This record gives sequence, C-alpha cells and structure tokens, in this order.
Amino acid sequence: MAKFKKKKSKPTPEPEDSKKETPQEEPVDIPETEKSVPTPEPSKEPQISEAEKSEKDKKLSKLFWMRIVLAVIAGTVSTFIFEDIEGEERRWASIGFMIIVFFGTVIVAKGMKMQLPSADRKKIVTQAIGSYVFLFLFTWIVTYTLVHSGSVSSGINI
Repeated sequence: MAKFKKKKSKPTPEPEDSKKETPQEEPVDIPETEKSVPTPEPSKEPQISEAEKSEKDKKLSKLFWMRIVLAVIAGTVSTFIFEDIEGEERRWASIGFMIIVFFGTVIVAKGMKMQLPSADRKKIVTQAIGSYVFLFLFTWIVTYTLVHSGSVSSGINI
C-alpha cells in the first residue's frame, strides 16, 4: 500500500469560510502634511480668448447663413438650368449641382481663415449641411412644381 504524507499547509478555504470575517490590518497613522491644492493640468489645445471665440462664432454664423442662402438660390437655379435634360438624368444633374455648390462653400469657408481648434476642424464641412441639403431639395421641388403646374392636366383647376 502507498503511504500518504500529511499535509503541512493550511487547508483551502471552504465557501462557508468566506462569510467569516477576516482579520483586518490596523491602519497605520500617517503624519498630517500640508495639503496641496491640485493645479489644473495645461491642456494641449491653446487657450482661446473671448474675442477670438466671438470672432469664430461670427464666422461660423456667416458660413451658416451663406449656405442657407446658396441652397435656396441653387435649388431655384437648378430648376431652370437643367430644363433641357429629361428623366432621371435631370435629377442626378441637379444633385450633382447641389454637391458642387456645397464644395464651393467649403472652399470659401477655408478662405475665411477661421482659427478653429483641432476638435472643431470638421465644423467647416458640417456647419449647416443638413439645412443646406433639405432647403436645396425643398426649393428645387417647389420651384419645379410651380413652373410645371400649368402644363400637367391633373383635373384640378387652379
């Protein structure tokens, strides 16, 4: 028969043993020292003064309204300049025109020399993009409908 050696280590804890309190170490008294006031860490972004911030906001507002006005003008113009084109090509030509005008506003915005922090670099492109698209489409549809409303016989007298 094989002989078994007696274990000399402590037995592994049972699940019931975890419920028992474990002896806690006594806290070590640390002498009181001067309390240091935490200093704010300097950010990697340059600090923007109030004057520069208001200048940036004015330029972004100018860009917003420029895109709104150009959307209305481009939507109206696209009704007339693509009159010769028929069918699906007219739609794609108008949408292409909308995209070209929008990229023109991006170039103008870059020429405005806006001092934007690196986190706001996308604002040059994203400022008023939704308003631009929807106003372009709205004015394009409304002007097209008004121009061609007399030529379609719908049975409704206007």
